[in-house]
Amino acid sequence: MILVKTEAGQQVLKDRSVPLTPRQRSAFIQFDGKRSIDDVLGSGLGIGREEIERMIALDLLAPLAGQPAAAPPVPAAPAAAASSGRSRQQRYKDAYPIATQLTGSLGLMGFRLNLQVEGTTSYEDLLALAPKIRAAVGPEKAAALDKALND
Repeated sequence: MILVKTEAGQQVLKDRSVPLTPRQRSAFIQFDGKRSIDDVLGSGLGIGREEIERMIALDLLAPLAGQPAAAPPVPAAPAAAASSGRSRQQRYKDAYPIATQLTGSLGLMGFRLNLQVEGTTSYEDLLALAPKIRAAVGPEKAAALDKALND
């Protein structure tokens, strides 16, 4: 499937109103109406399908006109926050210490990732880093972080 930036996506590209990691931004830029999802995933940027689905859920990307709609995307973070009763701020407060503990336990290998976690200031920032943390520590150890962010 080929995706293109929506009007909202074009605006985010200009004003950076939705925080994207450098890898997410690089992948986001590649969605130009010519490259398929598989092309972008295979480009070596280290971005996962769930990150692309999040950009679709945030209405930053949409299928190129004339293509069938994509499979339903993963629910956007704000919708998940509303369904559990915890605010995004509370989710951030709950998840931040877990994220710092996980990345701190990686030692020197996780130093840069730990700095990125410490640089987050919002739920969205931490949610954007979650796939990197999951990849570094494994899904079993990341389960507590996922629960704090998404339950």
